[in-house]
Amino acid sequence: MTTQPIVREFEADLRVVEANSGATDVVVLDLAAPDGTDLPPWTPGAHVDLVLGDDLVRQYSLAGSPADRGRWRVGVLRTPDSRGGSKAVHEIAAGDTVRVRGPRNHFPMVASPRYLFIAGGIGITPMLPMIEEAEAAGADWRLVYGGRSRSSMAFLDELSAYGDKVTLVPQDEAGMLDLDGLLGTPEPGTLVYTCGPTGLLDAIEQRCEAWPSGSLHLERFAAKAVDSSGDEEFELVLARSGLTLTVPADKSVYDVCKAAGVSVVGSCLEGVCGTCETEIVEVDGDVDHRDSLLNDDEKEANDAMMICVSRCSGRLTLDL
Repeated sequence: MTTQPIVREFEADLRVVEANSGATDVVVLDLAAPDGTDLPPWTPGAHVDLVLGDDLVRQYSLAGSPADRGRWRVGVLRTPDSRGGSKAVHEIAAGDTVRVRGPRNHFPMVASPRYLFIAGGIGITPMLPMIEEAEAAGADWRLVYGGRSRSSMAFLDELSAYGDKVTLVPQDEAGMLDLDGLLGTPEPGTLVYTCGPTGLLDAIEQRCEAWPSGSLHLERFAAKAVDSSGDEEFELVLARSGLTLTVPADKSVYDVCKAAGVSVVGSCLEGVCGTCETEIVEVDGDVDHRDSLLNDDEKEANDAMMICVSRCSGRLTLDL
């Protein structure tokens, strides 16, 4: 596993120091402890949970500088198909308090001499601290940042400090990102980091199949489509609770555990945020990893699974 251990210890009401328009339909929040104390450390690629209501928790990438222990920054796009999260964030004003949990990092930055960062829309947020780290390390890097229009692309003033290392591609001015030009020829020794809408990530993933293993690192906002038509029930053993349960074809491990009164934590329930990551103690059969977080090596290791979406074809024992 290369993901960091899940951190649940920090949970607090943070004060919104600033709430500014970052671009069209984008709000940027700066969060700080009310008493001015330092916030927990974090690394590029980390995200936090914003608890926006009793049953409304959303994850947003930290977009500020890890060196600034006094503030956490998030940038949030108001989406037309929002289930309530982005709308709630856009109603937050400076001076308000927000319940925050984390940070967690399932999109860690690996040391490399060269990076190619590709951001689509609000996918720029996790790229910002990564770029700062790459620059500080003296790595060779470049960012290609696409968006619907220049006015919809956040953090342009901040990115202008990096000069020609940053290429802006507003769709209404320059068309779509030239992924064939960017990724058509594999570049050994270069790591590709990308975040953005599903269509962009799917296209990048396809083009990086010819690159050396481990070259591509991506973070998804939405889960991959999964065919559940062939799902079957399986046996679930909870090592710490001493329970043996049956997971029906139409229920998740998370649902079954909750129904049995077992304490489990979840948020997105789509295999995107990593909140429900649980250690696998033993497996007799095959684990069907359906999350959008673990890479192929991590899935093959079968050390952990996201219990909100992943399943098993046999008997599964978890550290619960």
